[in-house]
Amino acid sequence: MALKTNIRHLLLMGITVLMLACQVNSQTKNNNTMNMEINDKDMMNMEINDTNQYVKPSAEELRQKLTPEQFEVTQHGATERPFANAYDREFRPGIYVDIATGQPLFASTDKYDSGCGWPAFTRPISDGIIDEHIDRSHGMVRTEVRSAVGKSHLGHVFEDGPQDKGGLRYCINSASLRFVPQEQMQAEGYGAYLPLLSRQTLKDIYLAGGCFWGTEHYFKQIEGVERTEVGYANGNKTNPSYEEVCTGNTLAAETVHITYDPTKTDLALLLEMYFMAIDPTLLNQQGNDRGTQYRTGIYYTDKADLPTVKRIMEEQQKNFDEPIVVEVKPLENFYTAEEYHQDYLVKNPNGYCHLPKSLFEFARKARKK
Repeated sequence: MALKTNIRHLLLMGITVLMLACQVNSQTKNNNTMNMEINDKDMMNMEINDTNQYVKPSAEELRQKLTPEQFEVTQHGATERPFANAYDREFRPGIYVDIATGQPLFASTDKYDSGCGWPAFTRPISDGIIDEHIDRSHGMVRTEVRSAVGKSHLGHVFEDGPQDKGGLRYCINSASLRFVPQEQMQAEGYGAYLPLLSRQTLKDIYLAGGCFWGTEHYFKQIEGVERTEVGYANGNKTNPSYEEVCTGNTLAAETVHITYDPTKTDLALLLEMYFMAIDPTLLNQQGNDRGTQYRTGIYYTDKADLPTVKRIMEEQQKNFDEPIVVEVKPLENFYTAEEYHQDYLVKNPNGYCHLPKSLFEFARKARKK
């Protein structure tokens, strides 16, 4: 373990992060009956009773079964082209299995858009199904990952993944995987893995819509919004106070951090509701509130959200003669506002709000299409 840690530390010291070829040792057939425990913050000690037997076919059988690219990647450590592969942009619910043996390796709940051009996961389904090896090829020191049963070359693991998910990025060739959509898992014998997909995976979006008191209360009414928090986003000062933000010097925007359950609502609905609560043609102003802190903005943390944001922006522009001036940027920073600002209209039902109360009632009835 210490050796692996040292290797990953070397990666952080400037080693070029690329998925290049590395040789995979061949191995004879192997049987595997899986009865694994998966530890997760949201689902403790969930047991997967997989009674399937996963066997590595012979080299000749693999040549018949796999495409030339799949064979070269899994058996000879080749690397497919980035961005032009099957699963880089695949985000449907399901599992990813070893193309050679059918052994489940990764779940869609752990997949994210890393921007590297290959499928990226924060972890495998279980530690025991992935083997790690030192890879010194091409003048670099990396950690190669292979499937434990099939010994298929999968890719490499790096320490530049999302910190809130453990900090790892499993950068995997699509050619090493086969995606099984959730609706087909039972029929294909992977029903034991369906509980993995029921693990709640919440998503986040940050919306600036003028005074955050009313904006937060508005979004709290929408079914599927699990949490809200108001704060100051994309400013130039660390942890500014409300008074400092009000000067305009920090360039921070009053923003609502929205955490939502994508099985109950989605980003498209949230953005449609957002545009109903703002005048997107006004710069640095909403209602009677004026200043850079009251500008409108959509700040995302997941690049996979950007196509939806752009689509909604284009659709909304058709409703206005004047150009929309809503900022669309990645979230650079967000500092939680003082406690008295949190749930302000819950604490102060008659407090100031730039939004009409009729919008709150409309938000309560909003439903995912």
